Amino acid sequence: LDTALTHWADTVAATTGADRRDTAGAGAAGGVGFAALAILDATLVPGIELILNLADFANHLSNTDLVITGEGTLDEQTLHGKAPAGVATAAQAAAIPVIAVCGQNTLAQPRLHAAGFTAAYSLSSIEPDITRCFTEGKTLLKHLGTHIATHHLPQTAIPPPPPPNHQTP
Repeated sequence: LDTALTHWADTVAATTGADRRDTAGAGAAGGVGFAALAILDATLVPGIELILNLADFANHLSNTDLVITGEGTLDEQTLHGKAPAGVATAAQAAAIPVIAVCGQNTLAQPRLHAAGFTAAYSLSSIEPDITRCFTEGKTLLKHLGTHIATHHLPQTAIPPPPPPNHQTP
């Protein structure tokens, strides 16, 4: 397979006059990035950058007190193009704190701060049994959500509890 792909890249380079095989993203999706670059003259954009632009994320940050993002495992891979890192970078540029909620976190606090995260909270830090993290995820997330709201939102942003016997629509 390596020999065939090398031959194909050589043929494309000779035909188009440009060798794009070492361009970042060219190997993505089994070489689709290379084909898009070399044959279609495409421009590759990181996925999270594209999604944030399509969602007009930066404009949605006005009047925002806090951004919360999440991932199963917050680790070094997260910091190399995954959605939470892109969200953190965009929110940090707007001077809005970013909290990550995850199943597991392997990043040290200095690394998190450098990537734009104010803090990270993992289910495994409050429940070390991974099975219970799955079976009791709703309860654990509610606990983390309460903690985040209490410690990271201005008190004026937290609505008061409804009066007793209050019906919500």
